[in-house]
Amino acid sequence: MIVIVDGGSTKCDWVLLDEKGDHFDKTETIGFNPNIIDSSLIPQELLKNDLLAAHRFQITHLFFYGSGCGVEANRQRISEAFSTIFTSAKLVIKEDLTAAAYAAYNGSPAIVCILGTGSNACYFDGEQIKRELPSLGFLIGDEGSGCALGKILVRNYFMKKMPEELREEFASEYNLDIDTLIKNMYHNARANAYLAGFSKFIVPRKNHPYLQHLVYEELKNYLDYQVIPYSESKTCEINFIGSIAYYYEDILRAAASDLHLNVGKIVQKPIESLVEYHREYILPEL
Repeated sequence: MIVIVDGGSTKCDWVLLDEKGDHFDKTETIGFNPNIIDSSLIPQELLKNDLLAAHRFQITHLFFYGSGCGVEANRQRISEAFSTIFTSAKLVIKEDLTAAAYAAYNGSPAIVCILGTGSNACYFDGEQIKRELPSLGFLIGDEGSGCALGKILVRNYFMKKMPEELREEFASEYNLDIDTLIKNMYHNARANAYLAGFSKFIVPRKNHPYLQHLVYEELKNYLDYQVIPYSESKTCEINFIGSIAYYYEDILRAAASDLHLNVGKIVQKPIESLVEYHREYILPEL
């Protein structure tokens, strides 16, 4: 059995294939970003999933593409945690940017962007991934992400920079006080996902001028920091993976157009495209 995993900070999408590469089943777990979760907790989280627990000894190959796995030490932490559960599996652990590059690949070189709970970007020519910039994480990076939008929203709510009608709706929806916010920001192992959760407030209200401007400015900030530094940004297609890119596609395309950038396809969940890439390019080599 072969398993392919798209691992975000908030959740992981798992697809199980039989030995022929045909679809067997799929499931979800929480996110396993090693910068956020204590890796010693991963085995017990895996065993909470009935499907994975039932088939863990039949898995021969496991491809995990995870946020936070751009650093060798973090890949090793994931590998050690997984190997205690999937004892018969050959593990391939890579960063989520690789999954995005594979999922967005359409036969031509492109800049590939992640805009979900966090954010990232790379250039993929079909064989090699080129990164011009480091990932600085949610504290000082992750521009344009759900976490970045959530931080702006919460800050503007408490600092009374939000229109009153939206402030009342936000208060009613979250009933948030400053003690709860501080506790979850500084004593929560998944603080980035917690903050990103507030960005959901925007989705049904994204046409409100205040929120539309907020999202536009933050997505433009992302393009400025993480896309324009690539010399290829003015000449090649720019493809996007992730929920933020998907939900705010119209605003993203407007911001990109204003910067003379060519946005190609936008995929909310890369897992199915990722599986197809493996079927075509990777599984035949096993």
